Amino acid sequence: MPDFPLLQTPRLLLREISEADVEDLFRIHSDARHMAWFGTDPLTDLNEAKRLIATFASWRQLPNPGVRWGLQLKGQQPGLIGSCGLFAWNRGWKKCSLGYEVAPELAGRGLMREALTAALDWGFGEGMQLHRVEAQVHEDNVASVALLQRLGFAQEGRQREVAFWGGRHHDLLQYGLLAREWAREGAGADADADKPLV
Repeated sequence: MPDFPLLQTPRLLLREISEADVEDLFRIHSDARHMAWFGTDPLTDLNEAKRLIATFASWRQLPNPGVRWGLQLKGQQPGLIGSCGLFAWNRGWKKCSLGYEVAPELAGRGLMREALTAALDWGFGEGMQLHRVEAQVHEDNVASVALLQRLGFAQEGRQREVAFWGGRHHDLLQYGLLAREWAREGAGADADADKPLV
């Protein structure tokens, strides 16, 4: 992939995650209750957070690359408050997957919807020229399910016991969004932006 794609929204800067963010990333990813549906076990030390940053950075070098943005509130430096990304890019099929998380104290303010709107605009646009974006989410992750639906994603089925964390297998709901649906929805259906989720 080319140079890291910096994106901005009215409240956020979407930028590369660096080792300077390790403590903020650890604080978010070590919160077992808040990260219950992220799809991995909570982090237990700063070295794991450093490895996670390296993993996110390595996505850009993979044969099927991806990008993971760090989310920072404008005017607060550096202050990582979460991340979102498009990954597992199948160039031939023009599709990829979506992932995200936000700090627990900022959940419910519409920040992730704002970030994902920018990321999807970039992914469906000149950044990746995607035709399809997929997301997998646990059915008990009510806020995330609602967010995907409000962004225009359609539920397409259930993947049985596809994930493993917390010592057990989990079913995940499969969601998909097509480029034409994103264009039709008006980049995230801003009409009800006064009702923030995630």
